[in-house]
Amino acid sequence: MRVWTFAKFIRQILKAGPADLDWIQSQGLLAVKLAQIFALRSDIIPVEKCRQLQQLYQHASSIPSESVFENLETRAPEGFFDAFEEIDKIPIAAASVGQVHRARLKTGEDVVIKVIKAQNEKAFRRDVRRMRRWLRIFLIFMPKLRKVGNPVALLNHVADYTTRELDLRNEISGADELKKIQLEIDDTFQMHRLRFPKYYRELSNHHVLVSEFIRGDSLEDGIDAGSLSWSTLLDLFRIHGAYLFGIGTFHGDLHPGNCIIDDDGMFVFIDNGAICHAPKHVSSSLFRFFEHLSNSDYDDAFQSLLGLSEEDLDELRKERYMSKMHQIYHDFEMRSIGEQSLTQIMMKTVRCAVEEAGAVFGEEAFPIIRALMYLDGLVIRTHPDVKLILSMSPYLEEFRTCLSIPEPYPPYKN
Repeated sequence: MRVWTFAKFIRQILKAGPADLDWIQSQGLLAVKLAQIFALRSDIIPVEKCRQLQQLYQHASSIPSESVFENLETRAPEGFFDAFEEIDKIPIAAASVGQVHRARLKTGEDVVIKVIKAQNEKAFRRDVRRMRRWLRIFLIFMPKLRKVGNPVALLNHVADYTTRELDLRNEISGADELKKIQLEIDDTFQMHRLRFPKYYRELSNHHVLVSEFIRGDSLEDGIDAGSLSWSTLLDLFRIHGAYLFGIGTFHGDLHPGNCIIDDDGMFVFIDNGAICHAPKHVSSSLFRFFEHLSNSDYDDAFQSLLGLSEEDLDELRKERYMSKMHQIYHDFEMRSIGEQSLTQIMMKTVRCAVEEAGAVFGEEAFPIIRALMYLDGLVIRTHPDVKLILSMSPYLEEFRTCLSIPEPYPPYKN
């Protein structure tokens, strides 16, 4: 993506009225991935615009059916077609990386075939290189951005998880990793409402993935139908939050299209190729920040973020930091998420922690913050009157009791 193309892209995102989704998709995979992130930023753009951009989660442009079968002929494992009774030509879903076709095996099992869009990988890597080059130049003139809202960190995160998504074998290994964790902690923290798709490894490779057909609705479908209950979202937070804060290994792209509630009421995580690993000092510091915040222990919450600081603060600087944080969180416990979104207040928190306390929210912290943005976006669109952090309190207490969360430590100090 060139500089002027990026400028036009930003105009599409920020202008009044709908964005031209066809134009965004025509600019390639990187543009779609960035638009998907903006789709959760209701603190920056109107909710209606977010909803429009969220169409890119599941309704990206499709490969013509004849090209799909050409792809399968040249890229699927040997003997692939011999296993199938039928393959639907029309896709049931099209995402930024690939598209999904329903099929039936000769054994009678209903499955889906995911096919990578052949042109994506080369163009994506080229666009990332270009953007990384001019962002680094931009940061020379605005060095504070490297610590506060580092666009290179964001780009690197998007490039990392998207590159992993382009190798469909990572979906199988990612699901295996999350499932292994689920089983390992089952004695102390049960996740019986979570499952993963069945994958057909012998029919899958780098470019093609065969998995079970899941009967149910995605969270995005539930949002559109107005059927997502608050208790359901809290159950999802309990599961996803355990991976985020208690383990530090989690699904790195759990947007509303990547979680299905099946006919048995189970959460099914799909697109498991982008598994993220947060350093313990990052996940534990953020956990304790939210834990104290949920109990209205503001001084302890603000103190928790100092575990991310590179510097020893003198008393004057620490006092200034604490004072500014109290201003940011004034009346916080009285406000619903519709009145002040978690994303919005977290951006202010990050800026204060960096500028006043020398904290570093680098590339390793962004995946967790992004995951919280997804949760924030879900709640704003479904239950804007709730007080999200206060509602999390019992679950945060459960994480502390049942999961091994280490004490935070300043990673840059001896």
